Amino acid sequence: MKIRLATHKDVESLIKMRLDFTLEYNQSLTISEETFNEYYKETKKFLEEAIVSNQWFIWVAEIDESVVSHIFLELINKVPRPGKKTNPFVYMTNVYTLPNYRGKGIGSKLLKQIKEWSKENNYEFIIVWPSDNSIDFYKRNGYINCTEPLELMLE
Repeated sequence: MKIRLATHKDVESLIKMRLDFTLEYNQSLTISEETFNEYYKETKKFLEEAIVSNQWFIWVAEIDESVVSHIFLELINKVPRPGKKTNPFVYMTNVYTLPNYRGKGIGSKLLKQIKEWSKENNYEFIIVWPSDNSIDFYKRNGYINCTEPLELMLE
């Protein structure tokens, strides 16, 4: 298994995996050809820009030259404060492993790599909003509950 940052050659796999992820957790969703075409164009543009940005970092696990798992990270810059070095924090999202590869430690290895990379780059912390199904996975990998964030849903 190889863990690395995504490149442009991964875009098609990432588009498909994002769709699979969405459909797996929302099985009642039906997608028309028009909806798929809009999704495809939007996602391709997003991925192509993200891969070369300094804001998004898409980590993939590859087996036999196929992407089997991914994690998207976005750097969130903080407002500077006097007397304290201001470093970005990492927002983790779109964590997904293909069903046939789950339970093999791939996601945990990705999280370990991301933790090491984040420390090397002096990011302040990593935050993730887990689904109910993934809370145990994150806890096994050292993540803890925090109660600070509040949210306002904007419909």
